This record gives sequence, C-alpha cells and structure tokens, in this order.
Amino acid sequence: MNVLLQSIPAPGMESASVATRGSGGGGFADAIGAAIANVETTQSQAQVAASDLLVHGNGDVHTVALAAQSAELSLELFQQVRNKFVSAYQEIMKMPM
Repeated sequence: MNVLLQSIPAPGMESASVATRGSGGGGFADAIGAAIANVETTQSQAQVAASDLLVHGNGDVHTVALAAQSAELSLELFQQVRNKFVSAYQEIMKMPM
C-alpha cells in the first residue's frame, strides 16, 4: 500500500510535476509507463508475500491480505485512469475540425 500512496502526489503538487514532465516531452508516456510499472510491482510483491507464506511459512496471513488488496487497488486505479483517458480521447475525436 505504501507504493500506491507514494505514487499519488500531495495536493498542490500536481501542477509542478505536470509542468516538469510536460517540458521534457513524452511526459504522458512516462507517466503511463510508471503507472504500469507500479501495478506490476505491487502485484509481484503480493505474489512473493503469498508464496513466502505458503511455501516457506514466512510472514502472516494479514501481510499477505494487505499485499493482495494493495495490488488489487492499484490495478483498479490504473483501469479507471485508462478508462478516463479513452473517454477523453473519444470526446476529442467527436469534435468537428
């Protein structure tokens, strides 16, 4: 869950990070790539936590449940962002030229 919270900017910090990324070109692609990497990282952490518990007996059920929930939430967040982007793209494509 800490990984997910670290990727969310603090209120008032959005404009600074967008301005920094926007001036370098490819900021959107970098942001999407980072979001995908974040989802993959949280999912692999959940998988490692589950296998450590089941195979090696390390950890506890609570930690595995938290890791799995964090992975699920990060995937759902990414899907919602993707859906908003597709919706915005479709609206732009409907605009007359």
